[in-house]
Amino acid sequence: MSRPISVHLLPALFEQADLRGGVAVVIDLLRATSTIIHALAAGATSVIPCGEVDEARQLAAQAPSGMVLLGGERGGVRIPGFDLGNSPREYTREVVAGKTLIFTTTNGTRALIRAKEARRVLIGALVNLGALIDLLAEETGPVHLVCAGTEGRITLEDVLCAGAIAHWLNLAVDDADPGDDSTQLALSLFASSGHNYDRAYDDRVLAILRQSRGGRNLIDCGLGADIAVCAEQDKFDIVPELSRDPWEIRVARKRK
Repeated sequence: MSRPISVHLLPALFEQADLRGGVAVVIDLLRATSTIIHALAAGATSVIPCGEVDEARQLAAQAPSGMVLLGGERGGVRIPGFDLGNSPREYTREVVAGKTLIFTTTNGTRALIRAKEARRVLIGALVNLGALIDLLAEETGPVHLVCAGTEGRITLEDVLCAGAIAHWLNLAVDDADPGDDSTQLALSLFASSGHNYDRAYDDRVLAILRQSRGGRNLIDCGLGADIAVCAEQDKFDIVPELSRDPWEIRVARKRK
């Protein structure tokens, strides 16, 4: 039996029940999923995703003093009163090691909540692409690549990352079926980057990200340096996973 690989171009384009029994990979390349991976790789204990700012503040108020950090953004910029924004460059070992991160963003954390009915919910980006492919290759059942988008609109950067995952997973396993039209669109976008590990490939990916809606938003906010950080490939050998009970993201495993 073949294993369907489905790209969901926006969270609103699937019903939550559609993901049951499958593995979901949530992608918000610029920047939530990239930042979550950076934070856990830097030693954060866990990440608690919240859909709303007030929810995040309430959780932080209930936590023991000094054990949590509030992180997130609205409109691309740090939320007033929060410890950190949504820039992966902020989440260094000196800042986050040993801390629980309570995290809310405009698009990424809401996409995570939308995908919670899947059998497993993994966190994907370019920075953990190889480790993610290794884990997915060992799984069975449908794979759902959930693009967060930006405020309800499709974004090039998330679709590019979904295309990269679909491409390499298709090569890694014999039973993959990347047959639906959304997946083919993502694969075509990734193919346009050349998908070779060389300087020209890196330059093409960066160009796509800078031209995307998310990339332009970051540049307008003075955060264009985050784009290159999120474009790095295979920087980390970890795959974070969302647990429903307790509700938190932790490292599922490190690459062998």
